[in-house]
Amino acid sequence: MARTTATALRPTRRMLVSGLAAGTLAMPFVRRARAAEVLYVNTWGGPWEEAARAALFNPFTESTGIEIRTIAPVSFAKLAAQVRTGVYEFDVTTLGVAELGRANQSNLIDKYDENKIPAASLWPGAVTLNGVSSHAFANIIAYRKDKLPDGPQTWADFWDTKKYPGPRSLQNYPARVLAFALMADGVDPAKLFPYDLDRAFKSLDRIKKEVRVWWSQSPQSQQLLRDGEVELIGMWNTSAQVMIDQKLPIALTFNQAVIDVAAWVVARGTPRAKNAWRFIEFAVSPERLAQFAQRNNYGPMNPASFKGLPPDVVSRMPTSPQNLAKAVILDAEKLAPQFATMAKRFEQWLSS
Repeated sequence: MARTTATALRPTRRMLVSGLAAGTLAMPFVRRARAAEVLYVNTWGGPWEEAARAALFNPFTESTGIEIRTIAPVSFAKLAAQVRTGVYEFDVTTLGVAELGRANQSNLIDKYDENKIPAASLWPGAVTLNGVSSHAFANIIAYRKDKLPDGPQTWADFWDTKKYPGPRSLQNYPARVLAFALMADGVDPAKLFPYDLDRAFKSLDRIKKEVRVWWSQSPQSQQLLRDGEVELIGMWNTSAQVMIDQKLPIALTFNQAVIDVAAWVVARGTPRAKNAWRFIEFAVSPERLAQFAQRNNYGPMNPASFKGLPPDVVSRMPTSPQNLAKAVILDAEKLAPQFATMAKRFEQWLSS
């Protein structure tokens, strides 16, 4: 009986070969499982996502083996809901200044520390309110050259309906529009923040009747100017540049531009936080960020990203040294306590 048991347990050549074959088959499965890590990124979709996929997502996957899957569009409401419920549709997203202030204040985003991204990988001022600055766009004055050959160069000009007559448009977005109103009223850009809300709304009162449309989406702002429905508009440099590249009679100025910075943030509580921070470090590296910004006419926030870019490309970027010197960056920390108040007051003002 003992001999039978020993014989039954002794590995035969066939068993060894089968075992090795099974192990060989299992090893690729293990490698595939590791490579199948997934990170979910909330994006704006469209050209934004196309640029991010080419410059950031695909290279990150090639470098790390971590697959990027996207959820669009960017949604502050979803960020808040998933942190509350613990059910995560996405792990990482970008937020503008106003949304970053709200998210940090509401404890919706993971806190940054040097264990997540070493300070040596970033630049001075890269981290604000637990978000890592990535790229920026400018809220600028654009106008039709065929109607206004010497168009407005300041917000005071934009407010001057006698010198610059014609239908106007501004964005339905108080954090930006209030900055325009204060500069139009003579406030030094260096002293904009926090906002003097009473003064800002008094300034807005002076131009309210002249604003034909309060636009909300970029394509809408382009259509208004392209079709001549308005002749002056406060819009994004990225949207205006597309029409300029199409040889339309459109001009823009970076003078008194209001720079809104997009920051990468990690959703608080996501089980994939480690890889989310790993992605952010990759996404704001000089070369990656330069390629992404160049594709969409953004301005990189990493100063090292400008190295190697052609001068004509740099001249179109809102954060280039020559353009940034004429602009003002929205201050998330100083504006954060005002966001809720200004939003409610602006909504009431528009409907009154």
